[in-house]
Amino acid sequence: MTRIYVDADACPVKDEIYRVAARHGLSVSVVAGQFIRVPNDPLIERIAAGAAMDAADDWIAERAVTGDIVITADIPLAARCVKAGAAVLAPNGKPFTEESIGMTLAVRNLMTDLRSSGEVTGGPRPFSPRDRSAFLSALDQTIRRIQRAHQT
Repeated sequence: MTRIYVDADACPVKDEIYRVAARHGLSVSVVAGQFIRVPNDPLIERIAAGAAMDAADDWIAERAVTGDIVITADIPLAARCVKAGAAVLAPNGKPFTEESIGMTLAVRNLMTDLRSSGEVTGGPRPFSPRDRSAFLSALDQTIRRIQRAHQT
Protein backbone atom coordinates (compact mmCIF):
# COMPACT_ATOMS: atom_id res chain seq x y z
CA MET A 1 0.00 0.00 0.00
CA THR A 2 1.35 3.39 -0.97
CA ARG A 3 2.29 5.69 1.89
CA ILE A 4 3.08 9.37 1.60
CA TYR A 5 6.01 10.60 3.70
CA VAL A 6 6.14 14.34 4.34
CA ASP A 7 9.36 16.10 5.34
CA ALA A 8 7.19 18.49 7.30
CA ASP A 9 9.38 21.08 9.05
CA ALA A 10 9.21 23.59 6.19
CA CYS A 11 6.62 22.02 3.89
CA PRO A 12 4.18 24.62 2.49
CA VAL A 13 1.74 22.06 1.02
CA LYS A 14 0.78 19.89 4.01
CA ASP A 15 -2.94 20.74 3.78
CA GLU A 16 -2.95 19.86 0.08
CA ILE A 17 -1.26 16.53 0.82
CA TYR A 18 -3.90 15.70 3.44
CA ARG A 19 -6.75 16.44 1.00
CA VAL A 20 -5.29 14.42 -1.89
CA ALA A 21 -4.35 11.51 0.38
CA ALA A 22 -7.88 11.41 1.84
CA ARG A 23 -9.39 11.39 -1.66
CA HIS A 24 -7.24 8.37 -2.56
CA GLY A 25 -7.46 6.68 0.86
CA LEU A 26 -3.69 6.81 1.41
CA SER A 27 -1.82 6.90 4.70
CA VAL A 28 0.41 9.88 5.43
CA SER A 29 3.42 10.03 7.76
CA VAL A 30 4.13 13.64 8.71
CA VAL A 31 7.73 13.66 9.94
CA ALA A 32 9.32 16.59 11.75
CA GLY A 33 12.15 17.15 14.17
CA GLN A 34 9.75 18.23 16.90
CA PHE A 35 6.01 18.13 17.60
CA ILE A 36 3.89 19.35 14.69
CA ARG A 37 0.12 19.70 14.50
CA VAL A 38 -1.73 17.42 12.12
CA PRO A 39 -5.44 16.81 11.52
CA ASN A 40 -7.14 14.24 13.72
CA ASP A 41 -7.48 11.56 11.05
CA PRO A 42 -6.69 7.84 11.31
CA LEU A 43 -4.82 7.99 7.98
CA ILE A 44 -2.43 10.70 9.21
CA GLU A 45 0.45 9.70 11.46
CA ARG A 46 2.54 12.34 13.26
CA ILE A 47 6.21 11.48 13.83
CA ALA A 48 8.50 13.59 16.02
CA ALA A 49 11.82 12.16 14.89
CA GLY A 50 13.93 14.08 17.41
CA ALA A 51 16.14 17.13 17.43
CA ALA A 52 19.29 15.42 16.15
CA MET A 53 20.67 16.74 12.88
CA ASP A 54 18.84 15.02 9.99
CA ALA A 55 16.69 12.89 12.36
CA ALA A 56 13.53 13.45 10.28
CA ASP A 57 15.42 12.81 7.03
CA ASP A 58 16.91 9.59 8.42
CA TRP A 59 13.50 8.41 9.64
CA ILE A 60 11.96 8.90 6.20
CA ALA A 61 14.92 7.47 4.24
CA GLU A 62 14.94 4.31 6.37
CA ARG A 63 11.29 3.59 5.54
CA ALA A 64 10.53 4.87 2.02
CA VAL A 65 10.42 2.11 -0.58
CA THR A 66 9.18 1.50 -4.10
CA GLY A 67 5.51 2.44 -4.29
CA ASP A 68 5.80 5.17 -1.65
CA ILE A 69 5.81 8.92 -2.23
CA VAL A 70 8.11 11.34 -0.44
CA ILE A 71 7.45 15.09 -0.34
CA THR A 72 10.59 17.11 0.38
CA ALA A 73 12.61 20.10 -0.73
CA ASP A 74 15.71 18.54 0.86
CA ILE A 75 17.88 17.38 -2.05
CA PRO A 76 20.10 14.92 -0.13
CA LEU A 77 16.96 13.30 1.34
CA ALA A 78 15.41 13.20 -2.13
CA ALA A 79 18.53 11.44 -3.46
CA ARG A 80 18.36 8.80 -0.72
CA CYS A 81 14.66 8.15 -1.35
CA VAL A 82 15.03 8.01 -5.14
CA LYS A 83 17.80 5.45 -4.64
CA ALA A 84 15.41 3.40 -2.47
CA GLY A 85 12.85 3.43 -5.31
CA ALA A 86 10.32 5.89 -3.88
CA ALA A 87 8.66 8.57 -6.00
CA VAL A 88 9.88 11.96 -4.76
CA LEU A 89 8.27 15.37 -5.30
CA ALA A 90 9.35 18.84 -4.25
CA PRO A 91 6.61 21.07 -2.78
CA ASN A 92 6.52 22.96 -6.10
CA GLY A 93 5.62 19.76 -7.95
CA LYS A 94 9.05 19.12 -9.44
CA PRO A 95 9.80 15.41 -9.46
CA PHE A 96 13.18 14.12 -8.38
CA THR A 97 14.07 11.13 -10.56
CA GLU A 98 17.02 8.83 -11.12
CA GLU A 99 17.77 10.86 -14.25
CA SER A 100 17.68 14.27 -12.56
CA ILE A 101 18.87 13.72 -9.00
CA GLY A 102 22.61 13.55 -9.77
CA MET A 103 22.68 16.96 -11.45
CA THR A 104 20.33 18.45 -8.85
CA LEU A 105 22.60 17.25 -6.05
CA ALA A 106 25.71 18.57 -7.85
CA VAL A 107 24.16 22.04 -8.31
CA ARG A 108 23.06 22.08 -4.66
CA ASN A 109 26.60 21.21 -3.52
CA LEU A 110 28.10 23.88 -5.81
CA MET A 111 25.74 26.54 -4.43
CA THR A 112 26.59 25.47 -0.85
CA ASP A 113 30.30 25.82 -1.63
CA LEU A 114 29.77 29.25 -3.21
CA ARG A 115 27.79 30.49 -0.20
CA SER A 116 30.41 29.18 2.23
CA SER A 117 33.15 31.01 0.32
CA GLY A 118 31.29 34.31 0.65
CA GLU A 119 29.64 34.44 -2.76
CA VAL A 120 26.23 36.00 -2.58
CA THR A 121 23.75 33.73 -4.28
CA GLY A 122 20.06 34.48 -4.16
CA GLY A 123 17.87 31.99 -2.39
CA PRO A 124 14.96 30.18 -3.95
CA ARG A 125 12.15 32.25 -5.37
CA PRO A 126 9.09 32.66 -3.14
CA PHE A 127 6.50 29.88 -3.14
CA SER A 128 3.60 30.89 -5.39
CA PRO A 129 0.01 29.84 -6.12
CA ARG A 130 1.33 28.41 -9.41
CA ASP A 131 3.73 26.20 -7.41
CA ARG A 132 0.83 24.98 -5.25
CA SER A 133 -1.22 24.14 -8.34
CA ALA A 134 1.70 22.35 -10.01
CA PHE A 135 2.26 20.34 -6.83
CA LEU A 136 -1.38 19.24 -6.63
CA SER A 137 -1.31 18.09 -10.25
CA ALA A 138 2.04 16.29 -9.85
CA LEU A 139 0.93 14.52 -6.65
CA ASP A 140 -2.31 13.31 -8.22
CA GLN A 141 -0.46 12.09 -11.35
CA THR A 142 2.15 10.31 -9.22
CA ILE A 143 -0.50 8.53 -7.17
CA ARG A 144 -2.34 7.41 -10.31
CA ARG A 145 0.90 6.19 -11.92
CA ILE A 146 1.78 4.12 -8.84
CA GLN A 147 -1.74 2.71 -8.62
CA ARG A 148 -1.65 1.69 -12.30
CA ALA A 149 1.72 -0.02 -11.77
CA HIS A 150 0.30 -2.02 -8.85
CA GLN A 151 -2.68 -3.17 -10.92
CA THR A 152 -0.51 -4.78 -13.58
